[in-house]
Amino acid sequence: MTIRALLLDDDVDLLRFLQAELTDRGYEVTLARSGDEALALAKRGEPFDVALLDVRMPGPSGLDVCRALSSACPELPVVLMTGFGDMDAAIAALRAGAHDFLTKPFETEALDVVLRRAAEQSERQREVERLRHSSEDGEGFAGILGASAEIRRLSDIVQRISGSDASVLVTGESGSGKELVARAIHSLSKRSRGPFVAINCAAMPDHLLESELFGHERGAFTGARAARVGLLRRAHGGTLFLDEIGDMSLALQPKLLRALQEKLVRPVGSDHEVSFDVRVVAATHRNLQQAVRKGDFRADLFFRLNVISISVPPLRERRDDILLLATRFCEEFAQRDHKQLDGFAPDVAKQLLRHDWPGNVRELRNSIESAVTMARGHLITMDDLPGLLTDQQTEPEEPSDSPGELLPLSEVERRHVLAILDAVGGNKSEAARILGVDRKTLQARLQRYGRT
Repeated sequence: MTIRALLLDDDVDLLRFLQAELTDRGYEVTLARSGDEALALAKRGEPFDVALLDVRMPGPSGLDVCRALSSACPELPVVLMTGFGDMDAAIAALRAGAHDFLTKPFETEALDVVLRRAAEQSERQREVERLRHSSEDGEGFAGILGASAEIRRLSDIVQRISGSDASVLVTGESGSGKELVARAIHSLSKRSRGPFVAINCAAMPDHLLESELFGHERGAFTGARAARVGLLRRAHGGTLFLDEIGDMSLALQPKLLRALQEKLVRPVGSDHEVSFDVRVVAATHRNLQQAVRKGDFRADLFFRLNVISISVPPLRERRDDILLLATRFCEEFAQRDHKQLDGFAPDVAKQLLRHDWPGNVRELRNSIESAVTMARGHLITMDDLPGLLTDQQTEPEEPSDSPGELLPLSEVERRHVLAILDAVGGNKSEAARILGVDRKTLQARLQRYGRT
């Protein structure tokens, strides 16, 4: 993790020393020799992760600069240093908005720990706030779209575990978005700048899976022409996602358990163990507790992985999100195919809501991709939907021998607006999105129709 640090002190020799020490530790360091210079750099929008300020300087003091930075750049954590290490100075620093306080003289290792902790905590807080605002706006979080109570629950859980390194077991049906949840957990964690490494444990035979996870030495087996670093080591400092962990064989499970417990890995064909540091997020569509009872999955590995459990609901249990997802997929594929599409015909919207989506979000995405490909007009119609969707229509409309009722345009508009609102389950934000108007305009029309 490269940290961009702003250093402020009137002692040029100390600044040069700290710059050299921190640069050797991977920091990008910018120096300032006055409070005014530091403020100008920060206000100019320089991408700093942390600021280190001396308290006592000519002109504006470090406390004054800290207060100004806290007001102008509240997302920038400030660490203050001083040669006067009494309680009054510490209290003054914290009241000025400082993240932490260091007393001279200090070891470079201690400074590194304090600066790194301040930068990482600030980064996590910014990400939490971004995702929280995204969720409140009905756009979901960290790539997971949705405005339903279920998605809000997922968002809350992921945010609450963001500061932990505990293992997480994500359960849910195939296609429900388990990997997206795993990526959200990683993006909010203190490991977010490290790698996110994923592997599907059901996609390869035992000997290949063992080699992928642990690595191998050259000549360890037929075809091993060169040494290979395993995924446990590639994910060092980040997150390892073990998808479909329930399909891992009983023979390989104890090897994985030992590696996770000891945080040591021995590549296939090697006599030496190598340390690694990862957070593990595992996922499965199987009931692992039932598998443990049947003897198909080791209880000790289950308990090692299931420190925190998250269940991803199937799409049929969060129907409020169906049209939001469908609309976003429609926009994505229309842009890809250079088509001008204004959304879905009302009967299509109703059909999308009616379908149970056994393949979950993956099935919905594939269906919308097919519909966009087939669409010829500005709206996706029933003729554009895949056959599996149209074959399952229920509640067909009664045929009529008489011509349709001739209605004024205002009544046509009223019926269309209310039909869309009903189709999205009363979600006004989504209805406004589909209709192509802002929420205030929709609210005004609903009041005119007597619907609030």
